Amino acid sequence: MNNHGHKITIPDCKLFSGYKPCLPYKICEGCPDPQPYGKKILIINLDAIGDVLMTTAQLPAIKRAYPESTIFWLTRKNALPVLENNPYLHEAFAWDDESRMILRNMRFDLVLNADKNRNSCAFTLEVPADEKRGFGLNANGAIVPLNPGAEYNFFLGTHDYFKFHENTRTGQDILAETWELPYRRDEYVLHLTEAERAETDEWRRKLGLEDARLIIGLNTGCSNLYPLKRLSAEQQAELVQKILNGLPDARVILLGGREDTERNEHIARLAGDGVVQTPTTLGLRKGIILENLADVVVSGDSLGMHIAIGLKKYVIAWFGLSCAAEIDLYGRGVKLVRDLPCAPCWKKVCDLPHGPICVTEFEIDAIYRELERLYHHWPPQEQETPVWEADEVRV
Repeated sequence: MNNHGHKITIPDCKLFSGYKPCLPYKICEGCPDPQPYGKKILIINLDAIGDVLMTTAQLPAIKRAYPESTIFWLTRKNALPVLENNPYLHEAFAWDDESRMILRNMRFDLVLNADKNRNSCAFTLEVPADEKRGFGLNANGAIVPLNPGAEYNFFLGTHDYFKFHENTRTGQDILAETWELPYRRDEYVLHLTEAERAETDEWRRKLGLEDARLIIGLNTGCSNLYPLKRLSAEQQAELVQKILNGLPDARVILLGGREDTERNEHIARLAGDGVVQTPTTLGLRKGIILENLADVVVSGDSLGMHIAIGLKKYVIAWFGLSCAAEIDLYGRGVKLVRDLPCAPCWKKVCDLPHGPICVTEFEIDAIYRELERLYHHWPPQEQETPVWEADEVRV
């Protein structure tokens, strides 16, 4: 009892904040619909936005393993838009001082760290929890696996030849084992609201795409951290011209973020009439809506590729420096992999005398052939022969 003779109740309920009732004048005592937390689970994933989106594929498995659970997610502020409208998440925290202060004062049943970086690993050790899986730090500040399931993932990161040439498992498969979750090839969780789907339709009308037989989205850029995941403006303009000349009733839209604005304008000038530029400065969530216009997305290994996978688009992705085996297109696309002794390498700058031929000598015809194949199967029917017999082609 407090000084006013009222009993204080601290319920185990997701709707209880301690600041005000969940509904005006509602009281906790006798609530007909309490929502207990069950297992409280925190995901830590601060790596690239595309990696965060790929990690969402673990959410169905978490719910299978822990049906009565509440899932929280800690990520960088720029990745929060890909977690919006996610039905599996209770709350997403931005990586900042305030969030870290709050999380250090909560307690979790399970912490799942996806990252092999020192800040994620250090914070994983700080959060109060009964169990932690993934990666932490040892007394020397080195990244180490926290549980037996994380050992394969750890080995992959410390043995380049194995990672580049022997591993055939996808990132989702590997992370499920890292977190000791049941793996069933679950898809990314990227949900648009009804308003966002209506906005896609509005953009389709505004950009004059309503009569297109096949809308081809060309994701032109990539993270500046790995510039060699990006084809040149001249290569991409050549591809646009081939499409416009060879695939009647197909339309090409240029996709990208703020950093791709000048490149897309340059590509459009080189390609000439017929290509459609989409806005690049409206933010990530609007960018997802614009990418939803496409039936098929052509991209390097980039955020744009992951968004296309999350939207369940057909994808034609090309790979040079990165590991194609770790990407799952879920039967809706093909990976064009450079057949070179030096690839993959995961280098930010090519130090070979001949330069980055995985990019500079990439044959645009290889992409066009796959687009042509899809065009003649469009729209794909379940009873038809699959568009692609294999999901990977060496080029």
